[in-house]
Amino acid sequence: MELARIIAVRNNKTVYRNGDKTLKVFDTFYSKADVLNEALNQAKIEETGLNIPKVLEVTMIDGKWVIVSEHIKGETLSGLMKKNPGKKNEYLGQFLDLQLEVHSKACEGLIRLKDKMKLKISKTDLPATVRYDLLARLEEMPEQGRLCHGDFIPDNVVITDDKKPYIIDWSHASRGDAAADAAHTYLFFRLNGDDETANKYLDLFCEKSNLTKQYVRKWIPIVAASQTVKGNAFEREFLNAWIDAVDYE
Repeated sequence: MELARIIAVRNNKTVYRNGDKTLKVFDTFYSKADVLNEALNQAKIEETGLNIPKVLEVTMIDGKWVIVSEHIKGETLSGLMKKNPGKKNEYLGQFLDLQLEVHSKACEGLIRLKDKMKLKISKTDLPATVRYDLLARLEEMPEQGRLCHGDFIPDNVVITDDKKPYIIDWSHASRGDAAADAAHTYLFFRLNGDDETANKYLDLFCEKSNLTKQYVRKWIPIVAASQTVKGNAFEREFLNAWIDAVDYE
């Protein structure tokens, strides 16, 4: 298989297209266990009936592990929003309905969201007292068993030519509280300077999920802290502001 056409570059991973296949190539420090576990998780999510790319194989190319999946031909929801600004609210509604469909599924065997966040927060360079407070808040949050995407953003929704939506990039999937997934999406819009869409999204999510804004906001500093272990300096500064500036208790 050739690695010729790059379609995305992510943290320590590069995604290529080869005909009707997508190849996610991992940097050499990724272990076999980590890559096989990601492929297994995606295969488990396939069984929920959601429209996602199917895993075809796991292989090695030039000493790097590769997950080969179906290539979904279409346009991302973020691209459609930019092309058709007058339809942005319509696309936002479709986006939210897809996220709620994800949250309606159960997927046993995935890592618990709270365990994943606990590990991430423990690895941050936040002051020990801040980490302690955040971990205490995390522990107090209710347990949920809903399927959470972990990076549900318009870039990760592809609409095919026949208008069929597919959800891609399940590398951050876990089982936990839907409100935490919503907090991540809200922060994404804010990070990209689209406060208006962020607020519309949160209003719509709470309306359709029957959850309060106050409850979703309790997750925001926890989710922000868990995200500081990756990203550039600007992103970390933005996330730290959400940890430090507002008390969501």
